[in-house]
Amino acid sequence: MIIAPSLLAADFTRLGREAERAERAGADWLHLDIMDGQFVPNISFGPAVVAAVRPHAPKLFFDTHLMCGKPEILLEPFARAGADQIIIHVELGESVLPLIWKIKNLGKKVGLAVNPPTPIALVQPFLEKIDLLLVMTVNPGFGGQEFIHECLPKIQQAAAWRREKNLNYRLEVDGGINLATVAECARAGADTFVAGTALFRPRNMGAAVRKMRKIAHDNDPAFADLKV
Repeated sequence: MIIAPSLLAADFTRLGREAERAERAGADWLHLDIMDGQFVPNISFGPAVVAAVRPHAPKLFFDTHLMCGKPEILLEPFARAGADQIIIHVELGESVLPLIWKIKNLGKKVGLAVNPPTPIALVQPFLEKIDLLLVMTVNPGFGGQEFIHECLPKIQQAAAWRREKNLNYRLEVDGGINLATVAECARAGADTFVAGTALFRPRNMGAAVRKMRKIAHDNDPAFADLKV
């Protein structure tokens, strides 16, 4: 189980220290939400900020989620800034496949995201080409939103396709993830959990990371089968 604190929920006046805090807390990844004010109605940070944060958390895997209308102009800058994985959106339509190959050519892992209103079937043609599928469990743009429970069947379907096709992409969820919803998502088949306020708000982030990981592990269907 991968626990990925979202830097969007961190204290923006001390992003370097917040990244260090996530690494000390035992997080596996650091999730970076990149917003351009066009694809989503918000603006976050760009490659220069990611490059500045990178030395503060050298052991963390940088999971970089591009919620941008023209990601093609950002792939190389974020790759140079220290991104380990770059996630694009299936809603980009015909641009998706060329973007996947460009990310691969940059030597980075490829993620594909799907928004709550978008049919999960649209990701099917790309499943064999990606390293991660991100099922958004809120409408992207702002942190602190409530989890959309209607997204759970999408997670279940993505997990079923992974089993049926014998694929190994990670199944990530992002949006409203806390100690209650992480259990629901794990039971549905997710194995990678992005959480913002649920991890950055507690004073003891390490305890929060450990608790979230344990709940996810305990609700993993594969683990549940072993306990029977």
